[in-house]
Amino acid sequence: MKKIQMVDLKSQYEKIKPQIDAAIQQVIDTTAFVKGPITTEFQQNLEKYLGVKHVIPVGNGTDALQISLMALGLKPGDEVIVPTFTFIASAEVIALLGLTPVLVDVDEDTFNASIDAIEKAITPKTKAIIPVHLFGQCADMESILNIAKKHNLAVVEDACQAIGSVYTFSDGHKAQAGCMGNIGCTSFFPSKNLGCYGDGGAIFTNDDELAEQIRIIANHGMKVRYYHDLVGVNSRLDSIQAAVLNEKLKYLDEYIAARQKAAAFYDKAFAGCDKIKTPARYGKSTHVFHQYTLQVKGDRNALQAALKEKNIPAMIYYPVPLHLQKAYKDERYKSGDFVVSEKLCSCVLSLPMHTELDEEQLVYITETLKSLL
Repeated sequence: MKKIQMVDLKSQYEKIKPQIDAAIQQVIDTTAFVKGPITTEFQQNLEKYLGVKHVIPVGNGTDALQISLMALGLKPGDEVIVPTFTFIASAEVIALLGLTPVLVDVDEDTFNASIDAIEKAITPKTKAIIPVHLFGQCADMESILNIAKKHNLAVVEDACQAIGSVYTFSDGHKAQAGCMGNIGCTSFFPSKNLGCYGDGGAIFTNDDELAEQIRIIANHGMKVRYYHDLVGVNSRLDSIQAAVLNEKLKYLDEYIAARQKAAAFYDKAFAGCDKIKTPARYGKSTHVFHQYTLQVKGDRNALQAALKEKNIPAMIYYPVPLHLQKAYKDERYKSGDFVVSEKLCSCVLSLPMHTELDEEQLVYITETLKSLL
């Protein structure tokens, strides 16, 4: 049996090696390393895939979030709502800009922000909501957008783990993750469902004025070269990463299907296991399984260690909620304030999930885990 990995990027690369190598070589041959034609081609192809008007490629997913908040013109002291159970970048950019992160608890089944918690967190200072589509499944965007409209708030979707996930509204119309709020953000970190071979990210919007503002901010605050209208940053997707992504985008639906197939195998194998809880599916959203995350009823750390002994990697996403992180210590929050998130941090365990998992590996993982339980 092939060695089991959390993410098997090498095997994925080997399947499309000729296409990837040729795309990279073409960039090298043309020496158009920054803002080359391949970046524009990828941008246009991603716009078509997502059904969104504007895709602005940037340096990474964290930059995407920061630039998005900058484009909204928020001022120090403005409040931005974000779940406390998430990767740090979602709150990091809020703090870096001098804004005030307002943390909310999440739903125990979907891991996404609780709608009730969002509503209760709104104050006169609230200006935006960052829903995080955690682990590959959209948050309840219809409810969030209704809340935002009611209170005149901006919505910046953190879709860094959910590209390709599709949300269905109550009237039947569908939209891609990251394409429902004012702005959407994604990361192309190598382990993502659509990942490059370095750092990369992108911002999505259907708003022409916001798109123009985002482009200017991401380019040192200039529209005309050497004339700087805004305080901006330097964030762009280089041509080699764009070339890799342009090839891998052709396979994104295939990659999603492979992840969903592996998740279905896990689901069936673990049916009836009362010592673990498998990931819930939220009816309005497809799940693209950036992670397959269990909730362990018992000693999660011991189970992780036992799996490691059997050469099965398993990761904890995330061991500490934002309100208990040293960097985000705040007198507004204390241990016990976010019951669901704190519980999840003590019991979640993610199993290997990638496009190259084969049945032999899946059988070994599931049978071993059940025997350990």
